[in-house]
This record gives sequence, structure tokens and C-alpha cells, in this order.
Amino acid sequence: MNFRYKYTETELKELLQSIVVVVDSREKVNKHVTDWFDKKKIPYITKALDNGDYNCYLPRNEEMGIMKDIWLDRDLFFERKANLTELAGNLTKHRARFEEELATSKALSKYLIIENATYADVVNGNYKSDYNSKSYLGTLHSFNHKYDLQIVFMPDPSYTPVFLYGTMQYYLRDILK
Repeated sequence: MNFRYKYTETELKELLQSIVVVVDSREKVNKHVTDWFDKKKIPYITKALDNGDYNCYLPRNEEMGIMKDIWLDRDLFFERKANLTELAGNLTKHRARFEEELATSKALSKYLIIENATYADVVNGNYKSDYNSKSYLGTLHSFNHKYDLQIVFMPDPSYTPVFLYGTMQYYLRDILK
């Protein structure tokens, strides 16, 4: 993405506050995320995404030289899992579909957010699955390298929307600066 303009701090702030978060329509258990967006008056829409659970776009703003919506789906990819048990299912029973989603995403920055968990929980097998912790760890490390996937453990899921929105804003800020 290449912008022709240098924005002032005031203009940057205005643009960054106009980001619209896109929530995948198949993402069902995310009330804690959308409630936070509502509370903070962050605009969001629900739409089927090709890859991931969350994305965003910068809406058209002709006064600032942005003539049409700028979608960041080729820049950012966010996949959220509610816990290690859900992710274990994706890595065992639904592995081919999950890997295909990671492989087909063209995003430059990919994030896997694992809520209600820590790295220690994986090491110690603190999840409900027969997937052994050594294999689980091996897969996470392999996916990190194979798909350039940043794995974010989010023990307290109330911080997930803060992470999502903050990452989106600062990614865009760096591009616009």
C-alpha cells in the first residue's frame, strides 16, 4: 500500500478512528469482542471473510485523498480460538481445512489468538483433548514458521478486542505515516 500524502497528527488520528472492523459472519461466540466495539463506539460490520475471523478497512475519505474503501485483507489476518480445546479440534479433526485457510491467506501479517490459555497450558496439557502436548507444541511451532503465523496467547479474553483494534490501528498508522 502506497499513499501519496503525508498526514498531520490530527488527520492521522481522524483516519485511524474511522477504521471499520470486519467480523466474519461465521464467527459465532464473540459477544465479548463486539460488546467492546459497541462500548468504545468502534464501527464494525459482519460479513463473510475468505480467511480469518477479523479484518478491517479504511473507509473512503475524499477530503483526505482516499477515493475508495481500502481493504486490509491482503495485509492482516486474525484467527481467534476460544480455547486450546477448540484449537486442538482444528489441529486434529479439521486440520486440512485449517491449514488450507492459513496457506491460502495472502496476508502479510497473520495472527492466531488463543483465548483462555497460556503457553504453559499447552506444555502441561491443560486442555480437553487426546492431542498430546508434545505434538500440540510441535504443530504450533511448525505453523509459526511454515505460515509466518504469530501466535498470541490471551489468558483473559476481554483483551482480545483491544489487541485486534490496536494491531489494526498501528499497522495502518505505520503505512499512513
